[in-house]
Order: sequence, then structure tokens, then C-alpha cells
Amino acid sequence: MVNLNTIEPRNGRNYYIALGLEGSANKLGVGVIKHTRLPNTASGDNSHNCQVEILSNIRDTYVTPPGEGFLPRDTARHHRNWVVRIIKQALEKAKINDPTADIDVICFTRGPGMGAPLHSVAIAARTCSLMWEVPLVGVNHCVGHIEMGREITKAENHVVLYVSGGNTQVIAYSENRYRIFGETLDVAIGNCSDRFARTLKIPNAPSPGYNIEQLAKNCQHKESLIELPYTVKGMDLSMSGILAHIDSLAKDLFKGNKKNKILFDKETGEQKVTIEDLCHSLQENLFAMLVEITERAMAHVNASQVLIVGGVGSNTRLQEMMGQMCKDRADGRVHATDERFCIDNGVMIAQAGLLQYRMGDYVKDLSDTVVTQKFRTDEVYVSWRE
Repeated sequence: MVNLNTIEPRNGRNYYIALGLEGSANKLGVGVIKHTRLPNTASGDNSHNCQVEILSNIRDTYVTPPGEGFLPRDTARHHRNWVVRIIKQALEKAKINDPTADIDVICFTRGPGMGAPLHSVAIAARTCSLMWEVPLVGVNHCVGHIEMGREITKAENHVVLYVSGGNTQVIAYSENRYRIFGETLDVAIGNCSDRFARTLKIPNAPSPGYNIEQLAKNCQHKESLIELPYTVKGMDLSMSGILAHIDSLAKDLFKGNKKNKILFDKETGEQKVTIEDLCHSLQENLFAMLVEITERAMAHVNASQVLIVGGVGSNTRLQEMMGQMCKDRADGRVHATDERFCIDNGVMIAQAGLLQYRMGDYVKDLSDTVVTQKFRTDEVYVSWRE
């Protein structure tokens, strides 16, 4: 039996307040949430229905010039420069005047992610914990995405598709673990689209993947896809070969290489393919692979729903393709959130961390707050679910 009321709220209140700090990549997020202490959370699996109230959700993104990625050193510098200001903004918006009295727990991303940015945010979390005498909880970034998605959508009997810049996984819950059924063997889907955006030298604001999506929507030849590698290996997939192939096509297009018969007419030398066509074909190919392995996982666990989490989960075309599959196979449905919660944010870390804290699991010694770049989803013991 799960008892989410294991630890009482501070100062005799009937609610919990959590501060969440996220900084595993180029997004720095700070969020404050509130859980009301409910009688039904003392027993049963109600971790997806905590009636969470989002008091603040502040985010700042480190954006690099077109054609460039973000380096760990520079990203960490951005986080160090902004974290105090973002924390102050989040507390002010949440109307937290006395953190020592008002905040029950501080939650931070322990991993996975980029080492230097993770370290910068962990230092800020430790500092706040010591100053305010508030307990700490280290959170798995992937589990944060899942728990936020569950709370916002109220999804049940679902397979999770976790798609972001650093991760691509198909997940299902079983026996207190989020079990990974399939994953990428090389680059993540978000990283694949980001790297292609760098080849195209399109802007990184608001995000490279979003700009790829907009170009794909403007494709005028959606009925004729450019043939790309399709690499599904059992429950896993590979995207590095697709990226290398479409990168070479884009470079030939920029060079005007008329020997490439995929891009230029053999007889007239007229250009047949546009940048928009390449973006559309890349999306369709990658998303078809994701749909295939997700459907296979659904069949294995007899699920009727899909919960899409992670930054790429806000892509409307991915949601559309996944929704069509769910409808065709089991009259199921897709659950997804918008960019406020799909893209990395502090609220998701607060949500997962507060669930963990309410089960009595929090940091007893600062040596347990060391961040790690490798922290798999299935390493976390999910005590707050039956």
C-alpha cells in the first residue's frame, strides 16, 4: 500500500510546497508547486492525481547562433549567471516570502544530462538547502518528465514515449520501476533534428526542433517522401545513419550538385527538392519508427493509451501520427502536454521530487547529491506507485 502522507507538511499545514530546479541541458528552469494533503493519498495508487497547483514556472534558455550547438562549459556559465535571478522570480511569483517556513523540500535534477550544467544547478540547490534548512531530493530527469505528464493528463494504462534532445525511450511501468522496452542505439531524436538544423543553419530560437517542424509544415510535396534509411532493430532504433544521409543531401542541395539525381532532374538539371521537403521527409521517417516500436510495446503490455513526454513530444505531427495508430489498434488515445511541460522545466522536477519526499525518501547527507551524466530511467525505485 502506498502512503503519500508518510511525512507531514511543515508547520502543521495541510499542504506541501516544493521548489524544483532543472538545468540538465540548455534550459534553466525553476518551478514551485503545491500538493494538498488529501485523505485518499494515504492509501492506493493516487500519485497521478495529487491535485497539483503550479505556483510558478520560470524558464530561461541558453541560445546559440545559427549553425552552432551549445557547449557544456558555456551552458554552465549561463546557468550560474541566471540561477539566482530565476529562483527569486519563481519565489516572488509563488508569493513565497519566507522559504525556511514555507518550503517543504528543494528538488534538483541529479541526472542524466550534461555534467557542467547539472553541477551548476546542484550547487545552487545545496546552497538554498543549507541557507533555508530545507531537505533536498535528487531527481531523475526522465522520471520528472513522466510524473509531470501523468499529473497533467491523468493518463492510465499507458505506454510512455519519452522523446527529447538527449533521450529516446519507450517505457512501461511494472513493479515499482519504469521499464525500458526500447530505445535509441545512438543519437536521440531531438539531437538528430538539432544537428540537422545546424546543417541548415536555421535559428536556434525558440528551439531547432520547433523550426524544423515549421519548415516541414510548409512542405509543398507531402505526397512524395524522399527515401531515407529506416532502421528499427527489434524494439530499438538507430538514427545516426538517417542523419548522415540527410546531411549529405542538404549539403549537395546547398552546393547545387546536379549529379545528385534525388535532388535535381536528370534531364533538365532543375531542382526537385526543397529544404522543406527534406525536413518533412525526416520527420515522417523518424516518427514512423517511433510509432512502430511504441505499438509493439502497447501490444506487449496490453495498453490502450500512449503518454508522450519530453521536448519533442510537443510536435503536433508526432502527436497526430501516434493518435492515428492508437485509434486504429484499440480505439485508444494519446496524452501529451504543451511546451510549458514538455520542454524541460523546474515544475516537473518539483513534482517527481515531492512525490519522492512524501514517501520519506530525501537526502540524508550532501554526498548523496553528486550529479551523474548517466542515470537510467529504470534505475529509479518508484516507491510512490503500487
